[in-house]
Amino acid sequence: MQDTKKFIENLSGAGKSIGVLTSGGDAQGMNAAVRAVVRMGIYVGAKVFFIHEGYQGMVDGGDNIKEASWESVSSMLQVGGTVIGSARCKDFRTHEGRLRAALNLVQRGITNLCVIGGDGSLTGANLFREEWSGLLDELVQSGQISEEAAQTHSALHIVGMVGSIDNDFCGTDMTIGTDSALHRIIEVVDAIMTTAQSHQRTFVLEVMGRHCGYLALVSALACGADWVLIPEMPPKDGWEEQMCHKLSENRADKKRLNIIIVAEGAIDQNNKPITTELIKDLVVRCLGFDTRVTILGHVQRGGTPSAFDRILASRMGVEAVLALLEASPGTPACVVSLCGNQAVRLPLMECVQMTQEVQKAMDEKRFEEAVKLRGRSFENNLNTYKLLSHRKMNAELPRSSFNVAVLNVGAPAAGMNAAVRSAVRVGITEGHTVFAVSDGFEGFSKGQIKEFKWGDVGGWTGQGGSLLGTKRTLPAKHIDKIAEQMRIHNINALLVIGGFEAYLGLLELQAARSKHAELCVPMVMVPATVSNNIPGSDLSIGADTALNAITDTCDRIKQSASGTKRRVFIIETMGGYCGYLATVGGLASGADAAYIYEEPFDIRDLQSNVEHLTEKMKTSIQRGLVLRNENSSENYTTDFIYQLYSEEGKGVFDCRKNVLGHMQQGGAPSPFDRNFGTKIAAKAMQWISKKLKEFYREGRVFANTEDSACLLGMRRRALVFQPVIQLKDETDFVHRIPKEQWWLRLRPLMKILAKYKTSYDVSDSGQLEHIVRLRAKDNSAI
Repeated sequence: MQDTKKFIENLSGAGKSIGVLTSGGDAQGMNAAVRAVVRMGIYVGAKVFFIHEGYQGMVDGGDNIKEASWESVSSMLQVGGTVIGSARCKDFRTHEGRLRAALNLVQRGITNLCVIGGDGSLTGANLFREEWSGLLDELVQSGQISEEAAQTHSALHIVGMVGSIDNDFCGTDMTIGTDSALHRIIEVVDAIMTTAQSHQRTFVLEVMGRHCGYLALVSALACGADWVLIPEMPPKDGWEEQMCHKLSENRADKKRLNIIIVAEGAIDQNNKPITTELIKDLVVRCLGFDTRVTILGHVQRGGTPSAFDRILASRMGVEAVLALLEASPGTPACVVSLCGNQAVRLPLMECVQMTQEVQKAMDEKRFEEAVKLRGRSFENNLNTYKLLSHRKMNAELPRSSFNVAVLNVGAPAAGMNAAVRSAVRVGITEGHTVFAVSDGFEGFSKGQIKEFKWGDVGGWTGQGGSLLGTKRTLPAKHIDKIAEQMRIHNINALLVIGGFEAYLGLLELQAARSKHAELCVPMVMVPATVSNNIPGSDLSIGADTALNAITDTCDRIKQSASGTKRRVFIIETMGGYCGYLATVGGLASGADAAYIYEEPFDIRDLQSNVEHLTEKMKTSIQRGLVLRNENSSENYTTDFIYQLYSEEGKGVFDCRKNVLGHMQQGGAPSPFDRNFGTKIAAKAMQWISKKLKEFYREGRVFANTEDSACLLGMRRRALVFQPVIQLKDETDFVHRIPKEQWWLRLRPLMKILAKYKTSYDVSDSGQLEHIVRLRAKDNSAI
């Protein structure tokens, strides 16, 4: 770590000009990235230029290169595609074309480029950078620019952001647009499932991904598809019989529908394409099932960006400007990307070379290596899918004599059911008998415990709420009865999926171990709560779905406000004392302010926000959005803030208020929550298996150590098991929040993008890292 902190105030863009362009295929979230680059650039004192129509606009010059203003990127956040246009450009591939582009940039003083596109676009940018000084020499010789101009503009700095729905770029966990494309796919799959159910049909769905199976793989995980075909994992010879066997087996198990997901680039072991028609004919021929094909096509590129993509793109856009400000002539072109929950900078060409190596490995049929090169996130998705998809026959199963209980505790959160399904199936695969407990610890004490089989959790991934039933009751007052039920059912391990009550519950169970030997078993908690207020984890299941609900509503509200003009909306979000939903929801919906408990505010802050909005009403953006966390202040209530704004804004703007309430807890889980819930619960169950072996002595399980009661959380770049007792010091029990919260570092971003002057600690960013090559088996990634 650096000793000296770096602040944005010390970085100046004065005298610098930044060009921003989107190139190649469009992706949802590109606009959020453009908006962040423009606003951050202007904030630090630089000039920012839109380069319309990608590289074509750079080559053609003229009106294609226009200076951007703060207002010119308003209302872009919620729009899909790219507002500044994108084109595939043949001219830029020629030396002549690049020469014209260089002239156009020098004439406008632009020596910093921010390129948002796929690997082709970024490779082109790097070539341009390498040729830059030669191009300037040519322009000087032909008399098109002066020697002096060539000197002033001698270095070209390039920062890339990857916008691609396929998530086919090595070095980044998620590319801009991937999450939104998954939203489109899952919306379609959920809709198809209802009609397939009615007619007992088989559906074959083709999703995008010519060279990369990420969308197919993750959507198959997120909807519990029966079979998936991707380019990185061609099926073994004889797969046709295997697939048909699996489909008929699922039908025999009272499953009324089958879903097969195919990436458009799916191939067999001999690199021959596997098409949707081929699969349809196969199913009809072998099984006689009524089979339909749906090709999703460009639907996947369309629609509004998801909350995740807006936040990802906004963070990347700000990071890109910082990288340009800090670049020196010798700095290699870099891409800003995401690793776990951390923004990182990586050398552009390292990423491109590794991306090309994947394709090479696939062409040469080195498929296992291709999967490894794709990165640990892809590999983990694949391993989880394999773990969950192949039900082994009883004879093949390892038999353990262990019984594991799974329960939900606390308020419902979307994605809980995906986690339960994953836990039950992985538990069965590991050879355990899995019991499901209804209604949390209360149901536990009453003996509402039932063995779950593989088929009992079929179709659970896409269901919202908690199908097991969940209660906020803590175990302490029922501890004797719970211990008795543990004894009756001989429960050897506990997997608790829930929110803050689950965390408190685990602490109480651990404390009661001295009195009750039955509680001396491995216990693990998986965080699931919309509030995202669990110590030891950056994210919890359900928070992403809630964020999308908030963002969708804010979009609609903003639209209504733009019709009436000069209107400010005050919106109250959930979260208890935790300001995560208000802050991150504010960043995703372009709010002007977000009031939270963690950042105390007083009447002077409210006054300055009102003045800020009054100034905003004088511009062309005549609407405001203010979020308030439900418990941000005892006295400055939503009503109080609404009344204050109404009074102070008289004659300038009028106000409306909106309490979002329980809609944030409901709805079908987002692809992220389904996937996160599935992967984290599978990992928790594997930990349980390991601990059961470790603590099995003389015919029974006895676990009384600190590390036998853990919370599995996502910390920056990895999933980590942490003893709950060690998390006590990190917890504010009165307000039910962690003492330190990573997302508070995103607050300055929200303020900067809303035109507030603020202090922003940028020490965390800035070091150019290198891609980690084929690392040893690393299970901690998510």
